[in-house]
Amino acid sequence: MKIKFWGVRGSIPTPGPSTVKYGGNTTCIEIRTDDNDLIILDAGTGIHALAQNLLKEMPVQAHIFITHTHWDHIQGLPFFIPIFIPNNHIKIYGGIDPVTNETINRALSVQLQYSFFPIREAQLNARIEYATVKPGVPVHIGGAVITPIVLSHPVLNFGYRIDCDGQSVFFTGDYEPQLNIYDPEDDEYAEFQSFVDAKWDEVVLAMKDVDALIVDSSYTNEEYASKQGWGHGTYDSGIKLAIAAKAKKLFFTHHEPTRSDTSLEIIYQNLLQNNPGTGCELLLAQEGIDISL
Repeated sequence: MKIKFWGVRGSIPTPGPSTVKYGGNTTCIEIRTDDNDLIILDAGTGIHALAQNLLKEMPVQAHIFITHTHWDHIQGLPFFIPIFIPNNHIKIYGGIDPVTNETINRALSVQLQYSFFPIREAQLNARIEYATVKPGVPVHIGGAVITPIVLSHPVLNFGYRIDCDGQSVFFTGDYEPQLNIYDPEDDEYAEFQSFVDAKWDEVVLAMKDVDALIVDSSYTNEEYASKQGWGHGTYDSGIKLAIAAKAKKLFFTHHEPTRSDTSLEIIYQNLLQNNPGTGCELLLAQEGIDISL
């Protein structure tokens, strides 16, 4: 199994001289199985560059798994060139929003409305299919098994575990580990803490022993103090997850949009110095780098 990051930025694209090394595109990850099945995690602006790379492979069959439908994870879909080319087969997977009751087809169809895009959905030449995923129900693509789990974020958000070729990857999408919303002296504290602990155990089990854990680590601890409830994790929460799950590699991603290459590297060096005994390799997600597990 091979991994390639095409977008590692959170919230908004940040192209420019200060983000050249690690990249300024929003979330998109390419996974290739040994049989060359193409699995794509999220469709942020990074999917446009991936599409250019796929042009030499036409026709393509792509499986796009959407963690959630916030803009930075879907805004590249209308610019995924294979959807305009005949003989391509694109299958888009995602959940049913419990608030709107909308399925994942809305992520593309809304963006292709008259007010937002010059090309209509009826003008797409590829074969487009949609599939609804459910927590804990595996999806089989060739020899790969993709298992979704619901993770905490201010909209329905799936983490995905991919098992294939004797290897495994887990991607959290946007994820803020649950916190107890009550004070210890509140009557509800103990009951809610039981829920928090049970969810933590469920998440750790879902990513147990993965070869690569790709985790939302938008904030430092200092930044997180003023951003609790925004739906994103920290570098330290990512390390805590990796240790608990016994992951072999931990990739920090969803880089905060104001974070330059220089500031990312300063944070990274501090993490290496302060966490020498994690038992897993700590890495910054970087656009354009091929990773073989």
